Amino acid sequence: MEWIFAGLAFGFLGSFHCIGMCGPLALSLPQKSAEKLYFLGSRAAYNIGRVITYTLLGGAVGLLSTMISISGYQQGLSIGVGILLLLTLAWKNIRVILTKLESYSFSLIGKITGNMKNLFGNGNIESLFLIGILNGFLPCGFVYLALTSALTLGTVSDSMFFMAGFGFGTIPAMLAVSLAGGLISAVWRQRLKNLSPYFIALVGIILILRGLNLGIPFLSPAL
Repeated sequence: MEWIFAGLAFGFLGSFHCIGMCGPLALSLPQKSAEKLYFLGSRAAYNIGRVITYTLLGGAVGLLSTMISISGYQQGLSIGVGILLLLTLAWKNIRVILTKLESYSFSLIGKITGNMKNLFGNGNIESLFLIGILNGFLPCGFVYLALTSALTLGTVSDSMFFMAGFGFGTIPAMLAVSLAGGLISAVWRQRLKNLSPYFIALVGIILILRGLNLGIPFLSPAL
């Protein structure tokens, strides 16, 4: 259960990436009514949809994590993933490869984006909820980073709690964009996005420490 709090911290601290990447999507969400209560309700529905998708993805990753844990490779996986994250920052070729993989994934989800376009024609709460559900499947390096972290947790429940917390942790930033997005210029969104490498480095170091089994509560617990 404590992993939901770890996910909350992960999502909240890294949500500057959401402002930089998903800000335009949040700003373009349809609005059926100008009433503030309806506006907040529709945005809440959109964000709850995202959380549900992230939680389900956490469950899928958790199944794989369980098999890895049973096989005894959980610590090695955590260290390996942490090193890979640090390498993505130090080695430009790896970033190029990851960018290409992300672009390929865009071509694989054309149907999803097509459905989202259809939903954008309707501003009711149900449509916003479905847009949130589909949004969770869109290519996003930050979500991939969260799922990679969830992969090291060892159980389905821990991975789901972590990803649910992650989703809820990003809601304040996404609501802020919806409510005051016009005050956040494209330049500032890019600046916030540029902070991502520092966050990736921090996550990489934490995963390495976790895998080293140093007996530090929560950060590197004895397994």
